[in-house]
Amino acid sequence: MKIQAEALLFDNDGTLVSSLESVYRCWTRWAREYGITAEEFARVELHGRPAAEIAADLLPPEQVGGAVARIEELEVSDVAGGVRLLPGTRELLESLPADRWAVVTSATRVLAEARLAEVGIRPGLLIAADDITRGKPDPEPYLLAAEKLGADPARCVVFEDAPAGLQAGRAAGMTTVALATTHAAAELSADVLVEDLSAVSAQATSGAVEITVAG
Repeated sequence: MKIQAEALLFDNDGTLVSSLESVYRCWTRWAREYGITAEEFARVELHGRPAAEIAADLLPPEQVGGAVARIEELEVSDVAGGVRLLPGTRELLESLPADRWAVVTSATRVLAEARLAEVGIRPGLLIAADDITRGKPDPEPYLLAAEKLGADPARCVVFEDAPAGLQAGRAAGMTTVALATTHAAAELSADVLVEDLSAVSAQATSGAVEITVAG
């Protein structure tokens, strides 16, 4: 399958890299520190959502600011050895012109940059939680990335592993590619489904990128 695109927009955790062990280790410690029970914690979806939204689901409003700062501190300090590249990531990114792709993440900029630096990825454009007012599943993060790249949203391709991110991509009017890295395929609604980025290759042309999806 081939897709013609102006820009490729990648979620980070679960799409480019895996930091799941670090995420659950840090959030479990955080929950204990704030007296959140295991039952309360288990009811909240962590993956693909900004920390501020997660904290707001679990804590009184006056505690959210401090709690977000604390989880960022824990996660940044846990980056070393807690992040690994997922299959196909480096090969695909190295085949793309720097101005034709971006990372769009629900993490804060400090945390996202720390995780990407740990595996040697330095995107020309990074859209983080700090840059937006409404996180995924709202389309704002992906629309902002398209705007900054000067790309037509209808000719952007979103790569995501989380239902909230795929919903954001669809709402932005973009083509969506789901990666079955953290969720079962049955949970993912997208135009294309792959196991990971090793199934995707790209060739830059004049003003566009031709994406080939194996299978």
